[in-house]
Amino acid sequence: MIHQNWENNRTIKNIKCVHTNAKKYKVNSVLTEGKIYDVKNETDEFYFVIDNTNRIAGFKKDYFELV
Repeated sequence: MIHQNWENNRTIKNIKCVHTNAKKYKVNSVLTEGKIYDVKNETDEFYFVIDNTNRIAGFKKDYFELV
């Protein structure tokens, strides 16, 4: 249940959304191209950020670039 406290964790790094062209999911409603997001946790494939709904969510790393 560690994921329930990620919103309160310190920011690891900042990343910029470079596109919202998802094949399976509707990403453009929760991410904005060009906006900078705070990374709260990271795995090999995903960044966990606070998205436009002010909730923590995991997104594939190919939507972002490091700032």
